[in-house]
Amino acid sequence: MKTNDSINGLNVGKTWSRRQFLSGLTLATASAGLAACGGTSTDTGSGSAAGSAASAPDAAFTTVEEGKLIAASDLAYPPLESVEGDEEPKGFEVDIVKACAEKLGLTAEYLPAQKFDSIIPMIKQGGKADIGASSFTITDDRKKEIDFTDPFMDSNQGLVTQKGSDATDEESLNVEGKKIAVQSGTTGEEWVKENLTKATCVPLDDAIQAMTGLVAGNYDAVVADLPVMKYLCTQSYTDLQVSIEIPTGEQYGLVVSKDNPGLTEALNKALAEIEADGTKKELEEKWFGSEL
Repeated sequence: MKTNDSINGLNVGKTWSRRQFLSGLTLATASAGLAACGGTSTDTGSGSAAGSAASAPDAAFTTVEEGKLIAASDLAYPPLESVEGDEEPKGFEVDIVKACAEKLGLTAEYLPAQKFDSIIPMIKQGGKADIGASSFTITDDRKKEIDFTDPFMDSNQGLVTQKGSDATDEESLNVEGKKIAVQSGTTGEEWVKENLTKATCVPLDDAIQAMTGLVAGNYDAVVADLPVMKYLCTQSYTDLQVSIEIPTGEQYGLVVSKDNPGLTEALNKALAEIEADGTKKELEEKWFGSEL
């Protein structure tokens, strides 16, 4: 969720809170009213300013604010999405959202960072953001609450330990007294609870907090999405390593309200367009060094 230099130089000798790491960032609450007031209804087939006929010829959708596609994210998951200070959000998924918004004739805008496990309820309730864009794995349980777009990225899970640790595999970590840090509400948390049943699963607000805590010796391991774990171990947390690559076969999608199916359709068309015109490949090379 961050650019390559946005978290370099981090003092990882202590445990950092989200507020400390994302300096000056104001967390927003998940409570929101319904989207009836101030939203716009867009018939993309009519060629209106808020919709591209080429992207979604038949879909009608609403947005919280006219001309904008407002996204909610935890903004602490580099290189997918991140923010530092007063800078604009950056990352692969941020650029995907911007590219899709452009296809729809909209401008992408992000809310201040949200807690990850508050975003789906926020989108379900409506009124504050149009989409959730925070590396959400598409799951059947989540689809009971909200809709997903087509997937835009594949992922597995990664288990991270300190370099030189004597506990780097499932057997040595699945014992009483071991603490495994995860981000609350994620598929990484689900994996730990299902597979490391004897260890203590410690849910935290974000992956950055988990990684700094691991460096400080507060936890024995961290489990989170593999692309992010690889990136953080390479860019800032060089005393840590990905000890286990867990083949979970996950896919990321954008989160949309079930009450706004036209937006899901429009975004799917936009995702197909940025795949076809090479935009997605360019973004993969920008953020990951090669096409995924």
